[in-house]
Amino acid sequence: MDARIISEPSQNKFLVPRKAFTDQAVFEREYAEIFNKCWLYLGHASELPEPGSFLTRKVARRPILFNRDRHGEFHALFNACPHRGAMVCRERHGKSPAFMCMYHGWTFGSDGHLMTLPGAAGYPKDFKTDPQKQMVHVPRLDRIGDFFFLNFSHDGEDLATYLADAGDYLNLVSEHSESGMAVTGGTQEYAIRGNWKLLAENSVDGYHAACTHSTYLEYLKNANGALGATPLEGGGIDLNNGHAVIEYSAPWGRPVASWVPLWGEEGKTEIDGIYGKLQKRLGEKRADRLAHKNRNMIIFPNLVVNDIMAITVRTFFPTAPDYLEVNAWSLAPVEESDWLRKYRLFNFTEFLGPGGFATPDDVEAIEKCQQGYAVGGDAKYNDISKGLAREGEPSFDDEMQMRAFWTEWDRRLSAAED
Repeated sequence: MDARIISEPSQNKFLVPRKAFTDQAVFEREYAEIFNKCWLYLGHASELPEPGSFLTRKVARRPILFNRDRHGEFHALFNACPHRGAMVCRERHGKSPAFMCMYHGWTFGSDGHLMTLPGAAGYPKDFKTDPQKQMVHVPRLDRIGDFFFLNFSHDGEDLATYLADAGDYLNLVSEHSESGMAVTGGTQEYAIRGNWKLLAENSVDGYHAACTHSTYLEYLKNANGALGATPLEGGGIDLNNGHAVIEYSAPWGRPVASWVPLWGEEGKTEIDGIYGKLQKRLGEKRADRLAHKNRNMIIFPNLVVNDIMAITVRTFFPTAPDYLEVNAWSLAPVEESDWLRKYRLFNFTEFLGPGGFATPDDVEAIEKCQQGYAVGGDAKYNDISKGLAREGEPSFDDEMQMRAFWTEWDRRLSAAED
């Protein structure tokens, strides 16, 4: 593959070829070697609250039916009729004990088995039990806590091994509540005219914050006084297998237990109470980390979990080298008060919403990068070397976490050539 990264740590060099963002052959290889073989995020258990619940979504270009059967078991089925291939379920979400294909009326149970079909007399008696006539389950479905992942390959490591050290960070999100977390506020959907890896980079890029999001940081200073001037301090951590996180302090409030003046004095008592419960349940050290530290995490290849001023779960899939589709959800403790939920959703939309301080700026930056790659010529590489020359602990604005992502990307694509 002629789109290899150049990694020479002793020379403080880490270069990513711009061809990786523009080349159709690279794009197709990514689907073959990454999206068809890695564990991909499917959904959260709270989205299917009871037996019969279902939702449909597209994962790596494939239509998926994610549901619970009448016994409450979770399933991930390819949303295609084994008869002629039409999508069986056309609704985005709901509750149903069965699914009927609109084309010829074949009806399937919530576990995917063929229940009835019109004109059954025209088929052999054992037709309905033929394995080829059932809806097809994805090869592998697994979960860590309430986070569900699927894998389109029968081979490879199990989910726990794949997640490596990222698994503990997902557990940390679940520990925000002893009663459970739930998706709240619906789904945010948008598209970006750029390469998907630019969003993967951007999601764990501390370097751009002071420049791209300067308006938001200035707003926090004005709104929260001394607390609003808290510096962005922390660093990146390589979680192995291409996963990485930035963990840091920041000037915004966190509904889990970090109050700011913008929220008013009436909420301080409630938030102090939440923090006290966290200390009793998790211990002082982990409670302090959960409440007062922020985390931007990328789980290779395309799951972002931002545990910042609100909790955001974001996935994105490319449809072309220069186009990607994004889905994002907000997570919240189920027992959260109406007052705190209001500020959580305000935080989510204020910074990460479609008209927030961050998302429009990030989208523009990504699209401008993609447009810039049309220059071609001698401008062949992006520099991702910041921090290689630093001695000691990494800084918030270093690029180690992006190098972790790119190293795994390079490994997977080059391994197919061996």
